[in-house]
Amino acid sequence: MAQNDLMSNAEDVADQFLRVTKQYLPHIARLCLISTFLEDGIRMWFQWSEQKEYIETTWGCGFFLATLFVLINLLGQLGGCILILSRNFVQYACFGLFGIIALQTVAYSILWDPKFLMRNLALGGGLLLLLAESRSEGRSMFAGVPTMRESSPKQYMQLGGRVLLVLMFMTLLHFDTSFLSILQNLVGTALIVLVAIGFKTKLAALTLVIWLLAINVYFNAFWTIPAYKPMHDFLKYDFFQTTSVIGGLLLIVALGPGGVSMDEKKKDW
Repeated sequence: MAQNDLMSNAEDVADQFLRVTKQYLPHIARLCLISTFLEDGIRMWFQWSEQKEYIETTWGCGFFLATLFVLINLLGQLGGCILILSRNFVQYACFGLFGIIALQTVAYSILWDPKFLMRNLALGGGLLLLLAESRSEGRSMFAGVPTMRESSPKQYMQLGGRVLLVLMFMTLLHFDTSFLSILQNLVGTALIVLVAIGFKTKLAALTLVIWLLAINVYFNAFWTIPAYKPMHDFLKYDFFQTTSVIGGLLLIVALGPGGVSMDEKKKDW
């Protein structure tokens, strides 16, 4: 009984948070979600020569292709971010950013690094959620003919987005025998499973937002490292990638898990 009361009180707090922030939360979520693309696009501008030289040296592709790669990343990311924030051609912007993720995964050999690959897939999950949000409610190929909620592509985008988004947390698990690490792993795993299956989704996602925000500020404090040190850029990259995943979780909090979820099925029970 006490456990049920605690869960009920926590859900009440989450509902109150949503009522207070419902007008602003989707905008904050979108800004957080595109932050890593925005930061990377700006970095392409300020580190143009270094990025071009890296690609040219690594792939031996010549000056023209290396320059084209950096230009595509710069314009694709900044242009996509502007379109998403202005709410214009959001679906095209999302597909463009999907392409950027795929291009960088190959160009920077992320495909062979499980940790960074899972983070890139998590970014893709956030974009899937954004793509689902941009679809019109109730749109159907046959006007006036009702369709089942579960058959809507939007619901499956939300499911895919949730599942991919939780991959970020797989990279945060610490496999050692200390009590704190075991506790963090158990709590974190329970929360990501709840988000993935869509059970108590808003509460679980909001809890993950708070947890991930604390981890991000504590472990990725790039502003405490001098800009000339390589660790500064590494932590900055990590910080904004994590912020993007926070944005995806905030979209789940704001919009719910979608039709393919246990929370939605409970309404039919």
